Amino acid sequence: MRAQGLLGPRITGGPLGVLSRVGAVQLDTISVLARSHELIPYARLGAVGPARVERAFWGIGRPRTFEYWAHAACILPIDDWPLFAFRREDFRKRGKRWHEVPTDTVALVMQRLRDEGPLMTKDLGGGRRGGPWWDWSDVKVAVEWLLDVGEVTVSRRVGFQRVYDLTERVIPSDLLGREPEESECLAALVGRAGRALGVATVTDLADYYRLSSEQVREALPATGLVPVGVQGWRAAAFADPDALAQLGVRARTRPTLLSPFDSLIWDRRRTARLFDFTHRLEAYVPAPKREHGYYAMPVLAGTDLVGRVDPVREGPVLHARQVSIDRRSAIPAVAKAVVAAAGWVGCESVRVGRVTPQEYAAELTVAVTAAQT
Repeated sequence: MRAQGLLGPRITGGPLGVLSRVGAVQLDTISVLARSHELIPYARLGAVGPARVERAFWGIGRPRTFEYWAHAACILPIDDWPLFAFRREDFRKRGKRWHEVPTDTVALVMQRLRDEGPLMTKDLGGGRRGGPWWDWSDVKVAVEWLLDVGEVTVSRRVGFQRVYDLTERVIPSDLLGREPEESECLAALVGRAGRALGVATVTDLADYYRLSSEQVREALPATGLVPVGVQGWRAAAFADPDALAQLGVRARTRPTLLSPFDSLIWDRRRTARLFDFTHRLEAYVPAPKREHGYYAMPVLAGTDLVGRVDPVREGPVLHARQVSIDRRSAIPAVAKAVVAAAGWVGCESVRVGRVTPQEYAAELTVAVTAAQT
């Protein structure tokens, strides 16, 4: 919890301070209360406005971040550009992603970016052929391939659409010229994962930046992480020495809703092991089969995950259309988290929908009313 910036002193440096602490902020197209990259600073900083997040991540001037494949599509600190040299090289060797790469179109995209400056997919000719979302146009395949191998970089986002530019015009030259050996990249990334997790198994460390367990094991001796035993864990664990030094130090927290893509809960197995909490995004599950709702956001209270809220904004009302609460004592925390989120997104009131278990419904409604006064 401390390692993730969710317990203890408030993170300094705003959204960029959050990014520095967690190492990678996942991007996702779904927007309910807000987009995921806005929800992650919110959970750690409180009511930081979307405009401030946008300026921090994609502001004018010297780039402070870049986008690349880390845990998934993520915003990363600009100084970490060299550490993904091994992944860019892996793409080059593979020669493809999900689609065959249209060589002629790749050359055309590069020439247009060189001649015309930063462009979005729509400027280049559109993203799809007209079929399903994965039926990409040749232009889309080409520009994403160029992003994979590092020839093109996302300079900013406009309406959440990527703006592509030549990497040489985006990444500072002192970083662009560094191509570390794979062993150096892996040691740095595994060390970052360990500091962001606090304590972790090899599998946990591998999941953070989508590495293999073998890569993690080979890198561990160079990370500075120390082996520890964790009661109840079968696998060996490794901890950040700075995190160990803070064991037993208590600090207050505030109840908050978490993005389903928050790095605290990226790994479902780790989430179950730490919190006895089953986390699953149900946005792509058929509605009749959803258990907790389309965009169920875990509720963090203290050091526990105590429930889930599936919210939607309906004009000035935040409708908590489905709420799941793990135990009666968590009702006040759930209410405070929902009301705080409503205020953050500019809603004037909260309406409670279906509650599980149903016997908590009346108490939750009373608690929400009290939290709004």
